[in-house]
Parts: sequence; structure tokens; C-alpha cells
Amino acid sequence: MIVYELACAHGHRFEGWFGSGDDFAQQQSSGLVRCPMCDVAQVERLPSARVAVPKGGAAPAPVRAPAPASAPRENAVAGIPPELIAKLREVVRNTENVGARFPEEARKIHYEEVPARAIRGQASPDEAQALRDEGIDFAPIPPVLTGDTH
Repeated sequence: MIVYELACAHGHRFEGWFGSGDDFAQQQSSGLVRCPMCDVAQVERLPSARVAVPKGGAAPAPVRAPAPASAPRENAVAGIPPELIAKLREVVRNTENVGARFPEEARKIHYEEVPARAIRGQASPDEAQALRDEGIDFAPIPPVLTGDTH
């Protein structure tokens, strides 16, 4: 497993875990590596200070400089104050997770076949584009708000 520091075209920084460098390159060229904040596929690797450890060796514990006492508390992944993250997580908790049925359920709500309600779930890039083409409003939810991991 390899961990890359990544950034999208909008400057959001995040980590990606891949089986190998080739796995990263293949997923990136296929548009599968996407920003968890804004869902864009324009993602690039950043320089990393990770240390390679030979097989059988133990990885050293990461050394982090302590933040200055006057520094504001922020979410390390998104640069968002933890109070705002907590409020956004509460909003997400009040949605119904429809999973892979998201495109179908979003259409039913849009075309008023079922009562309107707040939903979340998954859609492939092609399904998401089809929803946009139909004029159905939705937005990606970053994993930092759902607890999902990649």
C-alpha cells in the first residue's frame, strides 16, 4: 500500500491510498481519482515526506511539529473549523442514505413521483452527468462529512 499526498485543481489537499504507483497512474488516467471536497478529477501528486521502509522493518512514527498555541483549531484534512464540520455532519446525518439507488431516487423526487426528502448515496461519473443533463440538482458530499473512506 502506498499513500500519496494529493491536491485538486481548486487547491483542496487530501491523501490517496493505492496498491502501487501504477495503480495510481491507471486510476488517475481513468478519472477515478477525484477530490473528496469538490469531486473534480483534475488531481495531482504533491511531494511527500514519507519514508520508505524495507520489508520486515517497522515504519517509524511520524514526527509532527506542535502547532503554536495561538494557531486556530482547524480540521487538518480540509482546513475547515471543527465547529463547522460538526454542523455539516449533523446535516448529513439527517439525510436518508439510498446507496446505489441515488440516481433513481433523485429522479423520482425531481419528477415528483415521491414526496421530496433529503437523500444521499452513490452515482458513477456517467450517472452524475446524466442527472446534471436532466437538470437535477445535487452536490457531492466529501467523505470527511460521511465517515466514508476511499
